[in-house]
Amino acid sequence: MTGLTATEALLAASGLHLGFQAVVTVVVYPALASTTADRWHEVHAAHSRRISYVVGPLYVVVAAACVWVLVAGPHTAWTFAALAGHAVAAGTTAAVAAPAHGRLGRDGPSDREVGRLLVADRVRLAATAAAFVAALLA
Repeated sequence: MTGLTATEALLAASGLHLGFQAVVTVVVYPALASTTADRWHEVHAAHSRRISYVVGPLYVVVAAACVWVLVAGPHTAWTFAALAGHAVAAGTTAAVAAPAHGRLGRDGPSDREVGRLLVADRVRLAATAAAFVAALLA
């Protein structure tokens, strides 16, 4: 029996990333967005603490699989498309979602910031879905 290939690792990480992101989009963020202003700080702080236990390890696994494919190949259009999808999701997290969470945690809820967070979340879902399909085709 041979070990896991870089492409198989990319597919597994892509599926994991998509599953996580789908749960966030369908369950976690709608619950957060429906939180009343009087409970916002408590609920948002609890969300931020809890989700970090999943997000950190998940992004390490995804990054490791992406680096493995970059180093070992194959270097195909599908693998590069999968890498691009993961990069868009991570970039959206770093550039939009994380700063929005910071402002929401500091200033409380606003329609503008919650809306920004929900749009960023949909971008991440689309990017992770595209990454998974590309990894599947790789």
